[in-house]
Amino acid sequence: MARPRLALPAASEIESLIDDRGQLKVRVTPGARTDDVSLVEGQLAVKTRAKPQDGAANEAVMAVVAKALGLAPSKVELLRGQTSRQKVLRITR
Repeated sequence: MARPRLALPAASEIESLIDDRGQLKVRVTPGARTDDVSLVEGQLAVKTRAKPQDGAANEAVMAVVAKALGLAPSKVELLRGQTSRQKVLRITR
């Protein structure tokens, strides 16, 4: 059975959450049953199937955020929250 396509919020909605320093706060749920991206209480919430081992979940989150914004993965960098569910990403354009 094929996995369903990931429904991403509009890039403009995500861009509205990026502050003037290019930082985006993200709430992450690793090891979820399905991948999901949503806006919850003014914050981006990302669920990923990747396990929080060896940075796999962090990489998956950065890749999904880059895809949602239509950017190359190299334009998204993890600033804070290496081992936390609350992460801060830097988005460069």
